[in-house]
Amino acid sequence: MAPALPNGSGRPADVLIVEDDPIIAIDFEDRLIGFGVASVRTVGSVTQALDAIAMRAPDFALLDVELIREKSFAVAERLVALGIPFVFVTGYGADARIPPEFAGQPRLQKPCSSDALEAALQVRAAG
Repeated sequence: MAPALPNGSGRPADVLIVEDDPIIAIDFEDRLIGFGVASVRTVGSVTQALDAIAMRAPDFALLDVELIREKSFAVAERLVALGIPFVFVTGYGADARIPPEFAGQPRLQKPCSSDALEAALQVRAAG
């Protein structure tokens, strides 16, 4: 069950970005704020992401699959357990090795268009 979206816009109010490239993270953050997302938090590692989720569960998350020295699947497991929708973001396209339990999870290809990012937010909000 997806969290309630308190802003009434159909978009998540609080988005967690898990991305190790600061330029990409800033780009996502700027676009999300432009879409009307009230709060955007950015972290660059699995540990930081799990800590951020424990402090305040987001309404939605963008997970870069390949972080510097790790993959974000532990974060995905936590989000699934909490019923929080998320999208994998990868620069590897179909070559990204996603475990079978996440095979049906939506993905965005880096770089992604603003339209694709906004659509991901809308689809997940409706789901």
